[in-house]
Amino acid sequence: MKFLTLENGQLGALLDETVVDVVAAARELSPGLRVSTLESLLQAGDSTAAAIWTLAQQALAAGVACRPLAEVRPMAPIPVPQRNILCLGKNYLEHAQEIAAKMKQSSEAPREPIFFTKATTAVIGPGAPIPAYPAYTRKLDYEAELALVIGKGGRDIAAGEAWEHVFGYTAMNDVSARDLQKNHHQWFRAKSLDGFAPMGPLLVHRSVMPEPANIEIKCFVNGELRQSDTFDRLIFDVPTIISTLSAGMTLLPGDIIATGTPAGVGMGFTPPKYLQPGDEVVVDVTGVGELRNPVIA
Repeated sequence: MKFLTLENGQLGALLDETVVDVVAAARELSPGLRVSTLESLLQAGDSTAAAIWTLAQQALAAGVACRPLAEVRPMAPIPVPQRNILCLGKNYLEHAQEIAAKMKQSSEAPREPIFFTKATTAVIGPGAPIPAYPAYTRKLDYEAELALVIGKGGRDIAAGEAWEHVFGYTAMNDVSARDLQKNHHQWFRAKSLDGFAPMGPLLVHRSVMPEPANIEIKCFVNGELRQSDTFDRLIFDVPTIISTLSAGMTLLPGDIIATGTPAGVGMGFTPPKYLQPGDEVVVDVTGVGELRNPVIA
């Protein structure tokens, strides 16, 4: 089950290379289904998601409310999150080590998950430009990530029940201004400028999520492969992330959790390979497809 947010903000479903406008299909084929956005689908839960997917299959068979994926310009799956994106720092060992080498810090793996957040106003969709902000930063960096989206809320979630609370996953670019990150001694401002959270193009339901070892997270800059790793190599896995985050804090449907980035960020090269206006960044996560964004001045 693969879902997306269409140009008009309404819910779509992707079957092979065809997008079904769920709202238009429901009007014709199933008037009782009134879910109109991805956010409302998350609130409705897995049983409604299954019903929406059945509707999309019927629409495809009947040729109702369908168009080729190539003709669609999706928005971010959740264009305006209800609260900040929850993020993991240094959650791949090689990335923690490359940052430690540059910052002259300990290269040991973190003993506990490192959490920070990104502002909701940082979110942009596929194809939208990433502002370079030359007046504010000279060290603009990329970070390819797999982001989870919570479907079933809860507090004090046991690790063994964590996956039941995940609706699905998408791709995200945790764009970062490394000089701001250093200057302010914390990460929020450096990672929260408008346009610093490209996301999408799809939200893939956990029922069709491959095993972690079969999920690749890659990043290309101008066609050059910069990052590549698999989802099983997290320092802190999904059950640990969710059980730790929810200990005393309620997770809500629609919460976005960015799980960390592999080695190969621009800062890690010698000399560094920071983003420049005119660059194109592509984040490719297995099952989600390419999240492609240009960098502009």
